[in-house]
Amino acid sequence: MIIQDVINHLEDFAPLNYAEDFDNVGLLVGDKNEKLKGILVTLDTLEAVVDEAIENNCNLIVSFHPIIFKGLKKITGKTYVERVVLKAIQHNITIYAIHTALDNHFKGVNDMICNQLKLVNKSILIPQKGTIKKLTTYAPKDEAETVRKALFKAGAGHIGNYSDCSFSNEGTGTFNPDQDAKPTIGKKGELHFEKETKITVTFAKHLESKILKALFTTHSYEEVAYEIVTLENTNQHIGIGMIGEFEAEMSETEFLLYLKTKMNTACVRHSTLLGKSIKKVAVLGGSGSFAIPNAKRAGVDAFITADLKYHDFFLAENALILADIGHFESEQFTKNGLVAHLTKKITNFAIVLSKTDTNPVKYF
Repeated sequence: MIIQDVINHLEDFAPLNYAEDFDNVGLLVGDKNEKLKGILVTLDTLEAVVDEAIENNCNLIVSFHPIIFKGLKKITGKTYVERVVLKAIQHNITIYAIHTALDNHFKGVNDMICNQLKLVNKSILIPQKGTIKKLTTYAPKDEAETVRKALFKAGAGHIGNYSDCSFSNEGTGTFNPDQDAKPTIGKKGELHFEKETKITVTFAKHLESKILKALFTTHSYEEVAYEIVTLENTNQHIGIGMIGEFEAEMSETEFLLYLKTKMNTACVRHSTLLGKSIKKVAVLGGSGSFAIPNAKRAGVDAFITADLKYHDFFLAENALILADIGHFESEQFTKNGLVAHLTKKITNFAIVLSKTDTNPVKYF
C-alpha cells in the first residue's frame, strides 16, 4: 500500500472540492507514491507530533489543520512552521491536511460535535452553493437505458435521500458526418435522422470527471453531445455548521453545565442568559462568528462555536445564547472520527491516534 491509497480513502470520504477557497488542504509535504509504514492522525502538526510519528514508525501524518497555510519563502527552521516542515522532510514523513473539506461534510466536524452532545434531527446550517451540477445528454433510443444506468453507477442521480433520479424525453436528432468522421451510425456525407432519448441527471460536483468517463465509455457516438451547468439548488448534505435538537429541553444553566462537561472544556464564554429553555441549537467547530446571523435566522435557542470577540456577543441581541467553548475544544474529537473512518477502510496498517496535546490555549 502506498500513501496515495490512504489519500484516496480520505478524499472519497471528504472530497477536497468542498474545501473553502481560502484553505490549503491536501498533500502538503512528501511523496504520495512512498510505501506506507503507518498513519498518525492529529488535530495539528507540531514538532512534537512529528517526533511522535517517528517514534511510532508512521511516515504519514493526517492532520485536520494545515501546518502550511500561507506561502513559505524560506525553510530555515526559524519559525515553528518551518521547523515542522524541515523535520518532516528530513525524516521522509508525508503531511496531509483535510481541514474545511471535513468542515463542510455532513459526517464531518460538526456532526462529530452533534454526536458528542447527542443531538438529533440534524441538518446543515449554511449549505454550500454551487455543489450540484446537471448533465444533459442525448443517446440513441435503444442505448438510453444503458447510458442512464452507467451514469447512476458513477454517482449521478442522487438528490437528498433519493437515488436513481433522472428525466427523459424522446425526439429526433440529426447529424451529417464529414469525410474525416468515423460514425457508428449513419454514413459520411449523408444527413442522418436518429430516434434519441434526452437524459437529464444531477450530480455532486466532485464526481464530474467520473460521470463524464461513464458517459463516454457507454455512449456509442464518436462525438457525444452533452452540456453541464451548475445549479443554484440547495444541497442538503454539503455545507458548514449544523443544526440539531436535544431529546429534551433544558434550562440555560443546565445547558451550559452539560456543554462544559460533554465538550471537556475548562471555560464556556457566553452571552446574556435570557431565562428561556434550550432545545434547538446550532454548532460550528472552529471560528464561527460569521455564522451568527445564520443561527439567528434558523431560530435556534443557542449557537455553540469558538473564537468569538467581545463585540460578537452583542450580536446575540436577546434572540439566542452564544456559547464559545474554545477552538481546540470544538474540534478535539475530529481526529477520533478520522481514526474511526480509516480503521474501517484500512485493516493491515497501524493507525495511531496522536496523544500530543496541541492546544495552544491554557487556562489558569
